[in-house]
Amino acid sequence: MTQAALFTRYRHVLRQFVKFGLVGGAGVVVNMLVAIAMNKLNGGTINAQRILFPIPGTPYNFRFTSLVWIVAFLVANLFNFQLNRSWTFRGTRHAPWLKEFWPFLAVGSSAALIGLFIKIALTNPKSAIYLPEPWFHENAGLQSREYWAQLITIMVTMPVNFIVNKLWTFRHIRNKHFDSVDG
Repeated sequence: MTQAALFTRYRHVLRQFVKFGLVGGAGVVVNMLVAIAMNKLNGGTINAQRILFPIPGTPYNFRFTSLVWIVAFLVANLFNFQLNRSWTFRGTRHAPWLKEFWPFLAVGSSAALIGLFIKIALTNPKSAIYLPEPWFHENAGLQSREYWAQLITIMVTMPVNFIVNKLWTFRHIRNKHFDSVDG
């Protein structure tokens, strides 16, 4: 198959990927704004590693940076879902909002769980992938380890989100819904 034929065949998917990327970019902005606001309310990124509570039965602790990751993900996920539903994967036939949202949230939550471990590794001085000094530090600003870890983790998890959401949330779930309605 020639490149032109491949492009013609996959132009729609490419357009969806670009739209998904634009929505994702807007979602990154939403995510980062939530992270910045939460860190500012907590006294700055210098306090991001503050322990909120120990994790029972383990030697580990739940830290403020993890709370930031979870809250920012939830807000951005809702934003991304609505924009992807109404623009990227719009079609004449939608399944009900909640029937599409729960799978989207499940996919995003799986990526967010993996992302949580990546973010922890990027901000933990004992990790092999810790963002090192002197370039990265605990203060706010362009060199904030906290914000770079947030951004890097989002970029790592985005491609999987696109593929799974395209094939499952916005294709399989819709088709399944309309097969049950039409049949």
